[in-house]
Order: sequence, then structure tokens, then C-alpha cells
Amino acid sequence: MNRRILVVGLVAGAVAVAGQPLTPAERNANIESFEQVWKTVRDKYWDPKINGLDWQAVHDELRPRIEAAKDMDEARRVLNDMLDRLKQTHFGIFPGDVYRDLDSTDSKDDRKSDEASPGIDVRVLEGRAVVTAVEPGSPAAAHDIKPGWIITHVGKIEVAPVIARISKQFKDSTLLDLRLSRAVLSRLQGPTDSLVHVDFLDAADKKVSLDLARARPRGKLTRLGNLPPQFVWSEWRRARPDVGYVRFNMFMEPEPLAATMAEAMKGCQDCKGFVIDVRGNPGGIGGLAMGVAGWFMDRSGVQLGTETLRGLTVNFVIFPRPQPFRGPLAVLVDGSSASTAEIFAGGLKDVKRARIFGTRTAGAALPSVIERLPNGDGFQYAIANYVSQGGKPLEGIGVIPDEEVRLTRKQLLEGKDPVLEAAIEWIGRQK
Repeated sequence: MNRRILVVGLVAGAVAVAGQPLTPAERNANIESFEQVWKTVRDKYWDPKINGLDWQAVHDELRPRIEAAKDMDEARRVLNDMLDRLKQTHFGIFPGDVYRDLDSTDSKDDRKSDEASPGIDVRVLEGRAVVTAVEPGSPAAAHDIKPGWIITHVGKIEVAPVIARISKQFKDSTLLDLRLSRAVLSRLQGPTDSLVHVDFLDAADKKVSLDLARARPRGKLTRLGNLPPQFVWSEWRRARPDVGYVRFNMFMEPEPLAATMAEAMKGCQDCKGFVIDVRGNPGGIGGLAMGVAGWFMDRSGVQLGTETLRGLTVNFVIFPRPQPFRGPLAVLVDGSSASTAEIFAGGLKDVKRARIFGTRTAGAALPSVIERLPNGDGFQYAIANYVSQGGKPLEGIGVIPDEEVRLTRKQLLEGKDPVLEAAIEWIGRQK
């Protein structure tokens, strides 16, 4: 997965109900799932020696237990017991209903082929789906939707139970914020010019029901390998007269991103500091983390970190620009900053080139896959390992901000961005 985020494989299979005795078909589906999980780790885990485990012995020990499992809960315990032997994050099994919450695609509304949306960005704050941004000129803007509004229903789906199920399943995972926001955003997406019915609570907690058109997102439509097409954009402005601000939604399209960076450097030569905003940025091409970092690094040979795949090691070495910006640099992150965005932020923090503001990132630095098993459950696994320049893994830990700043609904309703404000204030204090 590169957008290095999420690739979902669909496999037909029997779906059992937790707590109920298994039918013969369901028992066979669990056994097939066990074999699929075991073989996937054997064939795709980045360390061929699987951390020194005798993986065949693990199989032979647990196979009788999966055959004897009396219900789905017991079968999941066996599968998770097998994955727990790896002592790694991002390897796990979760129930089929949670899988369906994460993968909202249905046959009548193929969201994977068209990511048109009403122009709303969303984060789950204090258990509620809150609008955090509205794209200018979008259908949402035309209906005067504001940051801070709460989404209660998308179509016939009540959002709160979806949030509750995902929150329960991923309560101990750094991926929680990312999973929650995507579960809501994916339901808002669909074919261009189609309508989506959304119920909101406005600033006064008054119900507002709207049929919103889905419009083509801004940016350039980009294709990479077998990934779904993505709309990619980048922009810069002065956040205040002496502070440059660069934001881009993915680490894709090297030439347009480099052009934006060059324009920012040329247009902000008198700036005291810069802010790079990768909140909500899910990653992309790993090499671009090195390229963007090069605009702020005047030393050669500095690394952001190292990624290890089966049979391959990749060093993320920064490529300095001839005239880099040497002043204070702030990077903004949140729980939906993932993959290459984490490599970028974490590496610059480790080499003491940037100060990080916001909330802990997704801890999803690795190429990670979610598949549906024959028994209907979801299976997540990673196919690489990444260690930042500071010697710590990012996977399952994320980048910890130097200054934690959390969004609140109240601040959004007031039109404030406390994360950006904190970064600008810090830049102002630097000599």
C-alpha cells in the first residue's frame, strides 16, 4: 500500500456471529483463515527468519486449537495468539462488522473509482465527527457549512455507532484517529455529481439536513502503480507577513510539489520562519520526504531513517538544495498524518531541524495491508520495518510532537487553528 496507507483485498467467505456455535462451513472458513494468515507471515514478513521464531512450530501448535474453536471469539483468540508471537504492531485480526465499517464501498456506489466529495474534511473529536475544513467553492461551501459542525448521519448510516465500534476495536492503536476519519470521509465520497444526504448539528446544535452534490476534488488526477487514482495538490502562502506556510495533501507528483516549494522559497525570502503542514497527509512516495526536507537542510549525508523490506534496505538520505532555508522550521501533524508524512516529520525532529506541533501521528510508517479473510474478519499486516534516525521505530508509535496541541470544536466554531497559531508563536520567539 503506497499511498502507503490501506489496500483492501476482498475474499468471499462465510461470516459467523460471535458467541454462537459454529456451523461446519464456518469452522472450515476459520481453518482457511488460519492458513492464510500463517502463510502470509511466512511469505511476506520483512525478516525471512521471522524474528528467530520457529514459524512452522507455531503453526503446528495452534492448528489443533483453531480446529477445536467453538465460536468466533475463540477462533479470533487463536489467530491473534499466532500474530502476538511476532511482538509487532500492525498485525492483528478484527471482526467482520468492524471491517465493513472501515471498507464502506458497496456495489452500487463504487467509491474506489471516483473520490468526488462535497468538499468537507472531518476529524473525530471527543467521540463526534466534526467538520474541520470546508473547501472554498465546494458544494459544502455553497451550503454555508462551517468548521465545527457535527455530522450525525451520512445517508441512512448513523455515524455514532460506527465511531463506537471502531473506537472499541482500535482503542489501544495509534491508528485510531486515522481509522475514524476515513470511516466518515469514505461515506461522503462517491461518483461525481451524485448526491449524498448528510445530517449535521450546526453551531447552535440545531439539526441541518442537506443533500450535497459530490464534486471532483481540486488538484491533479494522479495514478501510481495499482493504486486508485488520487487528486494531488500543493499550495503556499504567508501565514503572517514573516512566516511562510506550505501545505500539500500527499507526497506525490514530484514536479508540482518541487515547483510549489521553489515558489515559496522565492516568494518568502524575507520570512523569519516556515511552517510545513502535513496534517491529514497520508503519505505517498517515500523519496519525496527527502526532497522536501532538502529545502531546509544545508548539510549532506543526513538521513531521516532506514526502511527494511525482505531483501532490501532503503536509507532516506536528505538531498540539500543549493540555497536552503536556514531559519526556524515548524511541522504540523495529527493522527491522520501517516507513512511518508511521518518519515518526514519524525526524521526532521530527530536531526533537530524542525519543531513538531499537533498530536501524535498514525504510527503507520510501513507499507501495511488489510485483507478480508475467508471467515469475514479483517487481517492487517505490515511488509516492512522502519527505524527513524533517532533509532526508534515509527510503526505503532508514531511521531510525538514537541508541543501537543489539540483541536476542539469550540475553537473550530470560532474560526481558530490553535496548532498553526502555536507554531507561529514559537517562530516569533526564535532569534
